[in-house]
Amino acid sequence: MAVRHRLIHAAPNRVWDVLSDASRYADWVVGTSDSHAARGRWPELDSALEYTVRIGPWSVSGTTVVRRVDAPRELELEVDSGPVGTARVAIDVRPWGAESLVIVDEHPLRGVGGALHNAALDALIQLRHRDMLRRLADVVEDHAGASAHESV
Repeated sequence: MAVRHRLIHAAPNRVWDVLSDASRYADWVVGTSDSHAARGRWPELDSALEYTVRIGPWSVSGTTVVRRVDAPRELELEVDSGPVGTARVAIDVRPWGAESLVIVDEHPLRGVGGALHNAALDALIQLRHRDMLRRLADVVEDHAGASAHESV
C-alpha cells in the first residue's frame, strides 16, 4: 500500500486551486514535462488530461482521467501510462487548522504495474510521492504567498 501524506502551509482551497488546474499538473507530478486538458472541464467527473514524460531523448504520453471528485476535498484519478499500465491515485485534502493535510494513496490497477505489484514497487511509489508532495507544497505555498502579496 503506497500511502503518503504531507502538511502543506496553505488552506485547502489553495491546494485545490493547483489540483484543479490541468496546466499545472506537470508542476507537481514527478516526471511529467507538460500537460493539458484533453476532454471535459478538469477536474470534473470523467474529464481527462494528457501529459508527457521525457527521459533524455525519449518521450511517452499518457492520459489521466478523473474517476471521482468531491471538490475541494477529494480527487481520484486513473493514470494511464501506456505500457506500464494504469494506477488509481487518490488525493485527499483535509483542513488542518489553517493548513492542509494532503494524503496520496496509489495502487496499480492494470498492465505490468498491476501484475507485478509488490512491496518493492510500493517502496518506489513512496519515494516518488515524497517528491511529488514536496513539489505540490512548493507550488501551493508559492501561489498562496503570491496571492497574499497581491491583496496587500
